[in-house]
Amino acid sequence: MSSFITSDVEPLPVHYEKTEYIETDTGNKVSRKSVIHGSQNIILGGKTIIQTECMVRGDLRRSGTAHAVVIAVGKYCLLAAKSLIRPPSKVYKNIFSYYPMKIGDFCHIGEGSIVEAAQIGSHVRIGKNCVIGRFAIVKDNAVILDNTVIAPNCIIPSFSVYGGNPGVLIEELPECWPQIMEREAKTYYSLFTSK
Repeated sequence: MSSFITSDVEPLPVHYEKTEYIETDTGNKVSRKSVIHGSQNIILGGKTIIQTECMVRGDLRRSGTAHAVVIAVGKYCLLAAKSLIRPPSKVYKNIFSYYPMKIGDFCHIGEGSIVEAAQIGSHVRIGKNCVIGRFAIVKDNAVILDNTVIAPNCIIPSFSVYGGNPGVLIEELPECWPQIMEREAKTYYSLFTSK
């Protein structure tokens, strides 16, 4: 089994200053040093962590529409430090528009990654410094390795591992991947505590 799937090392607690994070009623932990634009257009499913210097652009939405969900994030997700989450955009009938983005449950978006996908499925791990192009679709149960560039409009199939620039199929994941990601996400959340 590949080293990115499991680790023999027990995860260590991650401690943060209590004043640095805001904890919501649903258990979301959002860094005061993150940048959240258009928070009224962002839905967090619960027990999601948004780390320092992460930027989430809920303000980028179709013009003329009333209050609308621009970015929906599932439960037990991690948006790591310095990552950028913004909805995909395109010109259609000579009008520039943004489109909604959905991120499933138990997802990990790595440090420094830029995500403009239309959809990220559940049980997905995106590594550090990745670029997920506009309108890409990452199906459930997938891994994008560190420093990978996924081209716009690509569809990443379930149970696949992609890496490289441009991203190509490296190998397949085992059927137990959803259980591995759920365990990792819940463990990370439980170990992410204030000092």
